Amino acid sequence: MDWARHLLIVPILLPLVTGAFLLLVDELRHTTKAMISLASTLLLLASDIALMRIADGVPPGAGAMSSAYAIADWPAPFAIVLVLDRLSALMLVLTSVLGLASLVFSMARWQRAGPHFHTLFQFLLMGLGGAFLTGDLFNLFVFFEVTLAASYALLLHGSGAFRVRSGLHYIAINLASSLLFLIGVSLIYGVAGTLNMADLALRLPGVPAENRMLLEAGAAILGVAFLVKAGMWPLCFWLPSAYLAAAAPVAAIFVLLTKVGFYVLLRLTLLIFGSEAGQLTGFGGIVLLWGGIATLIFATSGVLASQAMGRLAGYSVLTSSGTLLAAVGIGDATVVSGALFYLVSSSLSTAAFFMLIELVERAREPGADLLAVTMEAYGDEADPDKDAEEEVGVVMPGALAVLGVCFGCVALLLAGLPPLSGFVAKFAMLTGMLNLQGLGNPVEIPARIWLLVALVILSGLAALVAMMRTGIRIFWAPLEEIVPRVLVIEVAPIVTLLALCLFLTVGGGAMIRYTDAAARSLHEPASYIQGVLEPGASGAAVR
Repeated sequence: MDWARHLLIVPILLPLVTGAFLLLVDELRHTTKAMISLASTLLLLASDIALMRIADGVPPGAGAMSSAYAIADWPAPFAIVLVLDRLSALMLVLTSVLGLASLVFSMARWQRAGPHFHTLFQFLLMGLGGAFLTGDLFNLFVFFEVTLAASYALLLHGSGAFRVRSGLHYIAINLASSLLFLIGVSLIYGVAGTLNMADLALRLPGVPAENRMLLEAGAAILGVAFLVKAGMWPLCFWLPSAYLAAAAPVAAIFVLLTKVGFYVLLRLTLLIFGSEAGQLTGFGGIVLLWGGIATLIFATSGVLASQAMGRLAGYSVLTSSGTLLAAVGIGDATVVSGALFYLVSSSLSTAAFFMLIELVERAREPGADLLAVTMEAYGDEADPDKDAEEEVGVVMPGALAVLGVCFGCVALLLAGLPPLSGFVAKFAMLTGMLNLQGLGNPVEIPARIWLLVALVILSGLAALVAMMRTGIRIFWAPLEEIVPRVLVIEVAPIVTLLALCLFLTVGGGAMIRYTDAAARSLHEPASYIQGVLEPGASGAAVR
């Protein structure tokens, strides 16, 4: 259909127009702005689902992409090209789902905590959509900066010295990584003469030997910039504090910012440094593998040491980052497929956790964490028999019961235990790691893969221990509880995200088929390159 040709630009154009229009609406008309933003995000979700159906309609062997949209009808590699394949479509749908959940949650109170919340939120969605669709490195930088500019203001949304201090650290680190991004892109362009990713994949194998060191330096600097955003150790020191300081709906959508780094690393590793890259094949893969392992060790230690729930959630984001980076470093199609499943499950569960934390904290006295730690260290002088007698027959209030069930589901997801999608995702990844293929044949599993398998399992155990400890303090400890005032508009997004995780379990077969097809397409870069540079050769491409 004719309208389908232009659907590819909707994830960028729709939030851009909405955000600009919201600037014209009086800042005191909170309800009006919220309804406009909500309607736009719903339309964005519908268009992203339609794009996902289009991408999934292409047989895996027929090409890695379903369409390429050349802005102003200029031919690639000179045009600004938007490229859709299964991976980008999956990330678009995940962005709109988390965006919708975060937006609904913010309508309870956070939209009124500072100016231009909805405008900034729409620009953040625009930057994310553009980063997942763009086909060249320069426009990737542009969309990265749009995303970061909106995230700077959203992180400072609200008040408090801790939020301002963490926000300034976040801004400084990301400005430094943006500088590295520019330096890396400049070096690559100076050597290869192009920034279109498909064209770059064709040119890199023919780079003269005397320029290869400069090219590798540019790729390494560019990789460091993405690793800062992806949260690899030791470049992740800023992340737990920044996510702890952010407002609940902002932290929930920020879960995707680390996934942007993973997305780009996965895309470039398999497209530019894939099997057709000659001497550059697999460039940086071992660094990603060992970096992911180091990040997993650091994040697991942080999970066990965290007392504040916000910091626990921040280290859970790092656990996800370490696992995904190590999967990219392995490079096996089956492992990548499981990693994509894990990406979706961990993003949904961690976003739900960030929103749940705010509701749970309302049921606690100030300083409850410090009091709980003190009781663990020095003991509770209360008479246990007397406390037991007083607690017999006490009914947990309904709000706490709902929050407790949601907390238990999040704990199962983070730990990777059945029956929810976290178990299916980790099982798929571990199966791939223990059945590595080399040129289509099984290969002996090296020691570093066994180490990674052990760490993935231990990180789940650490998450289970930390969540059980936190849950006992909140829902079981003999501290006087406050029944929180929880609105339906706040609980609904959390329940919806957890329900989606349950749906991923029930429909795990369909999801695995999709991620398998996406992984196979990523490992066949020739069809992607042909679709972008020779749109006439593929009936799927549009201009």
